[in-house]
Amino acid sequence: DLTINAMAEDDEGQLYDPYNGQADLDKKILRHVSEAFTEDPLRVLRVARFAARYHHLGFTIAPETMELMTAIASSGELDYLVAERVWKETDRALGERSPDIFIDVLRQCGALDVLFPEVARLFGVPQRADYHPEIDTGIHTLMALQQSVRLSDSSKIRFSVLVHDLGKGITPDHVLPSHRGHEARGVPLVNDVCDRFKVPNDVRQLALVVTEYHLMCHKAQELKPETIVNLLKGVGALKSRERLEDFILCCEADARGRTGFEDREYPSSDYLRAALDGISDISVADLVEAGIDGAEIGRQLHLRRTARMSEIKQHYSNK
Repeated sequence: DLTINAMAEDDEGQLYDPYNGQADLDKKILRHVSEAFTEDPLRVLRVARFAARYHHLGFTIAPETMELMTAIASSGELDYLVAERVWKETDRALGERSPDIFIDVLRQCGALDVLFPEVARLFGVPQRADYHPEIDTGIHTLMALQQSVRLSDSSKIRFSVLVHDLGKGITPDHVLPSHRGHEARGVPLVNDVCDRFKVPNDVRQLALVVTEYHLMCHKAQELKPETIVNLLKGVGALKSRERLEDFILCCEADARGRTGFEDREYPSSDYLRAALDGISDISVADLVEAGIDGAEIGRQLHLRRTARMSEIKQHYSNK
């Protein structure tokens, strides 16, 4: 695909470099080998992925290569890519050192509008400056993606951060820059993206709970005990501690993905961990042993967990 990948060396150390890849390597340029580049539209994503991999070293895409990528994006050829190929390339790109560059390159060449219109729609959408000094929702998404790299190597977490605010892209103009209800609006959009590219179910499920519950996570210490119990149940934390940890990391990346907030503490993390620790030892088995059965089990389980959560909240309030 690229000149820097089209070099070879024989056993005697002789370099074969028919496309001047060494010169491009020295200049840190990602350049296509020939016009045959356009024969496989997936190369648009592949070059964007290489840009994400080598951005920290100063690599950039050659203008003529970007022109070809733009031509491919506008030709309609991207529409015919097999879903699994797009997801595989995207998943790999999210695992690179600068996944935000992958998204930015796709946006520059027009491929984001074609493949991920829900994400492309975020750019230019304003947010309240008191919550988001960076204003632009698309810029916030890229900043949150950068923060997710600091927190985790998981492409599942990075994808969830990428799509967590999709609902802001369809906020009615007359209520901007407020985005009340964007969480619920975002859920079907996340499902649309996951359906389109046949995203694995575990990735989809995390993306959905992050989309639906991220604001509640940010406000965790302000929530009523019963709401906290419902939050832990909703994100799947009562069944899987790992799910809570993944959820928290995504929300922390979101909170820090704002101008001036990059290094702020995120107290919701420890609070929710303490909440789960505190209520997880209240089990169905204990209720059955106490002679409780039927529908009363679920009711008592919820009541006891809520009561325990009240104690935890009081403990935190007294700190």
